[in-house]
Amino acid sequence: MPARYGVQDLVVVAVKAPAMAQVAAGIGPLLGPATIVLPAMNGVPWWFAHGLPGVGAEPLQSVDPGGAIAKAIPFSHVVGCVVHLSAATAEPGLVVHRNGMGLIVGEPDGSTSPRLAELHALLTKAGFDVTSSPTIRHDIWYKLWGNLTMNPVSALTGATGDLMLDDPLVRGFCSAAMLEAAAIGAKIGCAIDQDPEARHAVTRELGAFKTSMLVDAERGKPIELDAIVTAVHELGRRTGVATPNIDALLGLTRLFARGRGLYS
Repeated sequence: MPARYGVQDLVVVAVKAPAMAQVAAGIGPLLGPATIVLPAMNGVPWWFAHGLPGVGAEPLQSVDPGGAIAKAIPFSHVVGCVVHLSAATAEPGLVVHRNGMGLIVGEPDGSTSPRLAELHALLTKAGFDVTSSPTIRHDIWYKLWGNLTMNPVSALTGATGDLMLDDPLVRGFCSAAMLEAAAIGAKIGCAIDQDPEARHAVTRELGAFKTSMLVDAERGKPIELDAIVTAVHELGRRTGVATPNIDALLGLTRLFARGRGLYS
């Protein structure tokens, strides 16, 4: 199918993380020398570790086993993106927008390139609320910092955000895992200058919401465990940061999902 359309100026990848390898395998015909690839996805993207201090040169095996995605989509094509909007697929081919129009975009190297300015203008014209960031990796890590716990805990328990945060034991566990992720962030240049309780307070204001991972679990769809949790576990190993709470969360959620055919 991609060969039918040929080389594009911009390719937006907005699939769930488990589908990324399949997308990468067929994306080649869309890419020319100047094509921008904009991954509008949850969690840690396949390109995140490229050039990061202290993590080594190997791709993140949790999100790009064997480096197949990186080979299919050279790093030079990538512009990073963080999505702050809510949408759902009501049926195949029908996406329903719920709220928000926020996009943060940025060059992975922090530069203010002409292509980033053009992309910003294009997305703004399309109606998005666009912010260009010189620290897109930090923006990705900060969003992940909240999703790391809320998503898998909700999938495990079936609970909405208010119930999770109103339980002091669950809230405390989430805080402990977030402190581990913050320690990793400090090692890779993505320091978090907020404490978990402040983040919980913001999340609690959203009320009885369902996370995307809970919705996927309820619908019997593959969950984005690797991009949201396993990648953080891997980065902890690579940076020498102990992550006992993240490890426990990963093990429990992985076991839960495998037993229901949601994770292989």
